[in-house]
Amino acid sequence: MSGGRFEGHDPARGHDTAGVPWAGRTLTGTGFDDDEGAADAELAAALAAARTAGHSAGHAAERAAGPEHPAAPGGEERVVAAVAAARLLVPVVAVPGEVDDSTGLAADVSSDMAVVTLTAPDGARALPAFTSLDTLAAWDPEARPVPVEASRAAQAAVQEGCQVIVLDPPRPGTPPDQAAPAYVLRGSMVWALAMGRTWEPAHRDGAVAEAVAQAVRGLPAVRSHALAPGEDGALRVELELAEGLDQVTLQTLVTEIGQRIAADGEVRARIDALAFALRTAR
Repeated sequence: MSGGRFEGHDPARGHDTAGVPWAGRTLTGTGFDDDEGAADAELAAALAAARTAGHSAGHAAERAAGPEHPAAPGGEERVVAAVAAARLLVPVVAVPGEVDDSTGLAADVSSDMAVVTLTAPDGARALPAFTSLDTLAAWDPEARPVPVEASRAAQAAVQEGCQVIVLDPPRPGTPPDQAAPAYVLRGSMVWALAMGRTWEPAHRDGAVAEAVAQAVRGLPAVRSHALAPGEDGALRVELELAEGLDQVTLQTLVTEIGQRIAADGEVRARIDALAFALRTAR
C-alpha cells in the first residue's frame, strides 16, 4: 500500500485497478441507507409483550436456537404483523472457497460469504435473523449483517430448507438467565411472510377451514366437526363421530382425513401441526 491506497489505485485516474472506467457506473442503495441498526420499535414492543406473557408458542427449533421462546395467545399475530413491517438483519459469514495446497500446506486462496443456518439434533433447520446490530453482535461478532425486508428473509429461509426463523437467538452456551429467549417464527408464519400474506392461526384461517370441511365431506362416520387451537401452534380438528366405531376404524378415518387435508400444498403450509379430538355423537 502507498499513501493509504493499494498500489495502482488512484481514483483521479478515472478507472479502478482493473482499468474499468468509473464513468457510467451507478451505485444503488439497499433501501436501508439511513438504517442505524436499532430494532424496529413496534417489533421490539411486540416481542417484549410476548416474552412477558410467558406462554410457549412452539418447539420446532428451540434446540437449535437456544432457550425456549414465549408468546402470548393472540400475541403471535401482533408479532408476525410487526415482523412483516420491519427490517431484519440476516447474518452471513465467510467460508473457505478455493484452497491452495501446492506448498504442502492448505491455504485459503479465496473465501465466499454464506447465509448461516442452525440445525437441531433431529435435523430441523432454522434461519437466524436479528432485530438489531446489538443482538446480532452478541450472537456472533464476526458475522456480517445483511439488512433485508422480512419477506426476503422468509424467502431465503424457504430456499435454504429452513422450517422456521429464529429471532434474536442468544450466543450458544449463554445461560438462560443471562439473555432474552429467542422467538421462533413457525413454518406457517414464515410461509405467510414469504408470500406477503397476513398470517392467521390455522383454526381461524379461511383456506384451512374450507380444506377441512372438504376433507370430512362425504364421510358417513363424521357427524360434525370444529376447529380449535392445539398445543404448540397445532391445529386441533374436533370430530363428532357415529357410535360403534372400533379403534382400527377410527385410526383409518383419522389417517384419511389427515391425508385429504395435506393433499393441498398451500393448505399444508398454513398448518404447523395437526391434532384430532374425537367424541361420540349423543
